[in-house]
Formats: sequence, structure tokens, C-alpha cells
Amino acid sequence: MKDFSGLSRMNVLEEMEQKTYDLLVIGGGITGAGIALDAATRGLKVALVEMNDFASGTSSRSTKLVHGGLRYLKQFEIKEVADLGKERAIVYENGPHVTTPEWMLLPFHTGGTFGKFSTSIGLMVYDFLAGVKKSERRKMLSIDETLKKVPFIKKSGLKGSGYYVEYRTDDARLTIEVMKSAVEKGATVVNYAKADKFLYNEEGQVIGIEVQDRFSEKRVTVKASKIVNATGPWVDELRDMDGSKTEKHLRLSKGVHIVFDESIFPLHQAVYFDTPDGRMVFAIPRNGKTYVGTTDTFYEGDPADMYATQEDRDYLLKAILYMFPDLKVTNSDIESSWAGVRPLIHEEGKAPSEISRKDEIWESNSGLITIAGGKLTGYRKMAETVVNLVVSKLNESGSQDFAACQTKHLPISGGNMGGSSHLETFIQEKSKKAESYGLTQEQGRKLAKLYGTNVDTVFEYLPEQKGELPVTMHAQLLYAIHHEMTVQPVDFFIRRTGELLFDVEIVHKWKDAVIKEMASILNWSEEERDQAEEALDHELNHATRVAAGVNE
Repeated sequence: MKDFSGLSRMNVLEEMEQKTYDLLVIGGGITGAGIALDAATRGLKVALVEMNDFASGTSSRSTKLVHGGLRYLKQFEIKEVADLGKERAIVYENGPHVTTPEWMLLPFHTGGTFGKFSTSIGLMVYDFLAGVKKSERRKMLSIDETLKKVPFIKKSGLKGSGYYVEYRTDDARLTIEVMKSAVEKGATVVNYAKADKFLYNEEGQVIGIEVQDRFSEKRVTVKASKIVNATGPWVDELRDMDGSKTEKHLRLSKGVHIVFDESIFPLHQAVYFDTPDGRMVFAIPRNGKTYVGTTDTFYEGDPADMYATQEDRDYLLKAILYMFPDLKVTNSDIESSWAGVRPLIHEEGKAPSEISRKDEIWESNSGLITIAGGKLTGYRKMAETVVNLVVSKLNESGSQDFAACQTKHLPISGGNMGGSSHLETFIQEKSKKAESYGLTQEQGRKLAKLYGTNVDTVFEYLPEQKGELPVTMHAQLLYAIHHEMTVQPVDFFIRRTGELLFDVEIVHKWKDAVIKEMASILNWSEEERDQAEEALDHELNHATRVAAGVNE
């Protein structure tokens, strides 16, 4: 297996410079990770570079749902619903530890977006198109049944609700697990390595890139037969660099989510509900917290540096008070937030929520392949389509024959437990095993659910605890560094554990100890340590400025 340790980044970059690859992927979000995995399993020599941390863009800032595409029925995108529904089931079976069925309540009120009849028919069509299994097909609930699920929902005009299944995920961990699978299959992958110049042959065909390490500023050259631009919100930036940005371009849509403690927002049932302006947003319980989102507004700034503005907060608070008027939540009740962008393909005259989420593939005159648009749920199918194109191009040039797509029934890293039906038994077994390491069963259960079949490797780090950190956090940190190319505290707290988003007090309590431990393991200079601390404080400020009531 290839090395995926944070201690080996420079070795990986040097290795990349020594080879010519069949495929070079630029972008380490879920799309890039999926492409790298698909290509590696077919036998291609694959390299991937990411300018920040893996999943640091859109792929860690979504609503954290593997959608079946219900909202697309309203836009009559029938094929989109069918495709996403089928892919949702595949994502779940291949990684049940990072994807969880979540029953969703869809209330309908007099004058609302959905009526009783349209909801019933819509959900029935949805079940059919998405191939929903019998145990998860929609139910229609009465007013009393709806209020039993959510007693504080708006009662005025309530006529009942639909009840259907969505799939909740940890988007960043899903991306990391797919990336680890790509590495396990032979891909050479590195983060914090920015592609900042294309290389061309005499015929003007792109044959490689110059990459700059974001920490040492060392530059290396990486060459490949085919290059894919899978940089999400940054795809136009790379197309500009290639001189191939045409009339089709991206329009970024900003999405904000806010988080409450369940003592403030005591939701135990996910709800998909109307807003006063006719949009729909989600309120979702998660491990003692409730998060609400998303907004949908055009965004012109830097996708790497955004946060919830007062206007964003006010919009979501207004939506909450509209549907849950008894809660009386205020700005000061918000614990944390996150903001990200959806890279949508521009459609003239359409509002953000009206623009299609379909993906498109473009190939420039230089041979650069760009994948744009799309959704988290469809990442595997998008990857299959891109790699099919890559393979066809390689075959045209006389390369070897490559295998067909292998990923439909391929468990991702941590998911090799025989499918979702075995998940609970697996978790119970590992919960008991955790006791032999001095943990409680609940601690073992949490780790097993987070890491799946990789949890035994996490357990192996438990006896190494000698410092200030809690034993489980210390083991998680060591695993993240040595097996998930974690090189910054912000990587650990946001994209490896999610603590900064969902338990910010944990971050405040242990951030100094984590920085101290990472500085020791990664042999940081005083300057590097200060920079790492500054980056973490910057993200903490963005996440918690809501609670502080900071206005822009």
C-alpha cells in the first residue's frame, strides 16, 4: 500500500516527480477522490494533488446528507432523481460507517410549498424512481402523529406530514475514506500541494503541472498522459490558467448552516420545512446538537475564506421561528456555523435555487478535462463517467487496455464489513473490544462508528497515551497523522473529527495540547507552530463569531 502519512508528504511529492502517470487529478474533494479511486482500481497509474487539505472546500461544508434528490421532482428532473436515488443506496452500502439512514419529516401547512396530496404523490413517485427499499418507503402522518414527532412545530395551518428517508453523512470523512481507498489501490496522493502552472508539449497538449508545496515552497513537476481538473469552485481558475475558459462558467452559490445545542433546540426528528420566502431548509439532530441550513445566495468572494454573515444568520433564524415559533431562539444561542459554496454551472436569469445541480464534463483544445457541477451523492457515478472518458483517450493513443469500472460494489476504506446489515453487529463487537483497552463501551461504539473497520488500527494507538490529551483523542490524532495525511490542527478538528463544527468547546479545551503534540511529532519550528495555531484560531473565529454576535 502507498504511504498516506502526514510525515511522508515530501517523500510523496518527490516520488511524483520521478514518474509519468496515466492520470493526474487536480482537486482533493469528493469528486477528485472518487476519480482517483475509480482510475486506480482499473489499473491506471494515478496521482492527485490538493492545494489545501482534502475535503477543505465544498466537500466538508454541505448539509451532510446523501440526498435522493426529492427537491428535483419539483423541477421535473426525473432522471436526476432516479440516478441520485440509486447512487445513494450504493454510497450507503459501500460505506455504512459514514452514512446513516435518517427519517425525514416533511410537514405541510395551508398555503405551504407542499400539500397533502402533492406530498403523498411526490413521495410515492420518489420511492419508485429512487428504488427505495420497502422498509424505507414513505408514510403519511396525521396532525397528531406529526406533533408527536415534533411537538413544537408550527401548529397553525398544520395538515399533517410526509415521512421519508434521507441519508445523513459526514461529508469530510466520506471524502477521506474514499481518498484512503484510492491510496490503498495504488494512487499517489498529497495535500497542501498547489498546481500553479500547466506544462505543454510542442503540439500544445497539456502533459503536466508545476506544483508548489504550500509549506516549504519547494516546486516539483508532475507529468501525466491525461489531466483532470476536479477543483470544484476553482475549476474556472484552472481553465483560465489553461486559456480554455469559454462561455460556460461557474456561478458560486453560498450555503450557510448554524448549530445549536439540543438543550436550546431539542430536536430528535429531522425536518425538511418551508421558509417564509418559499424555499426549503433542513433541521437535523446530530449527537446532541441540532444544525439548520442551508441558505442559497450568489457569492463572488474567495471560496476558501467565507463565513456566516449577520444576514445569513438572520435568514436562518427567521426560518426557524417561522416553523418552530415556540423555540424563541436568538443569535446568541448559536454555538457555531459553517459556510461553503456550491459550484453551479451558470444559467442566465436563474436564481441560485433554480440552477440545475447536474454535472458537466468539458475538454479543452489542450486536452485538459474538467468536471464541474454535480452533487455529493453522485460522486461515484461522476467519477465513472470521467474515467471512462480518460480510458477512451488513453486507448486512442495506444495505451494498454484497462478494466471496466469496479466501484459499484467496492467498499471504501473502513466500510469492509459485509454491507449495512452487518454494521450494528460490528459496532457491538468493537464496543466490547474497547473495554480491553480500558475504554467504556460507549467510547468504543463512537470510535467504531467513526472509523468502521479501521478502528482496530485506532485501538492500537491507545496504549501510547503519555501526554495531556484524553486517551481516545490522542489515539485519534496519531491515527489521523499516520494514516490520513493530517498535518495541521485544523485538519484534525474539522475534517477528521468534526469537533470544530459540532462540539466547539472540545476544541477550545484541547487545542493547545493538540498543537503541542503535533509540533512534537511533525518537528515544527516555532514559526510553523505559530502558523498552525493562527490557522486554527482563524477557523474557530469564523465558526464561533456567530455566538459572539460579530457583525460584518
